[in-house]
This record gives sequence, structure tokens and C-alpha cells, in this order.
Amino acid sequence: MPVARRVPALVCLVLLSSSLGGCGSISSFMAGGMADLIPAWAGGLPADAPPRPGSPEYDAYMKRRENAEQSAGQTGLDPTTSSSASAVH
Repeated sequence: MPVARRVPALVCLVLLSSSLGGCGSISSFMAGGMADLIPAWAGGLPADAPPRPGSPEYDAYMKRRENAEQSAGQTGLDPTTSSSASAVH
């Protein structure tokens, strides 16, 4: 009789372990999308976080960033003519 009680317990153990393995693979697949849904107050992404790479919003974000860097580079001070350039010993 003890063997008859071990078989259902073994079947339950195998089913539970395989279901836990399935949850692990589903979680890694869905983690990227689900992380964006967590509010900032609960530890999610802040409102000013850049978009994820590969999305259309990311390409537009990178173009805006490059344009801002180029315009900042044109209006910046020239290091060769600044007053602190002669202070190097």
C-alpha cells in the first residue's frame, strides 16, 4: 500500500516542479514589458527616463540628443582662448 500512496505524490511533485520552471521562463520573457508598468513611487522607471533601445521613440530621442549636443558644441567657449588656458603649469 505505501507504493500506491507514493505514485500520486510523485506525480504532484513533478507537475509542481515543471509549472515552476514554466513560470521562470514566462517571467523572463515578460519582464521587459511588465517593468514599464510599475509606477515610479513603487520603484519603477522615473518619468524622465529615456525610451528603450529599438523602439521608434528611442530613435527620435537619439536624434534630439545629437542635435542638442551639436548646438551646445557650437555655442560653447573655445578652450584655447579662455582665461583658464594659461593657468596650466
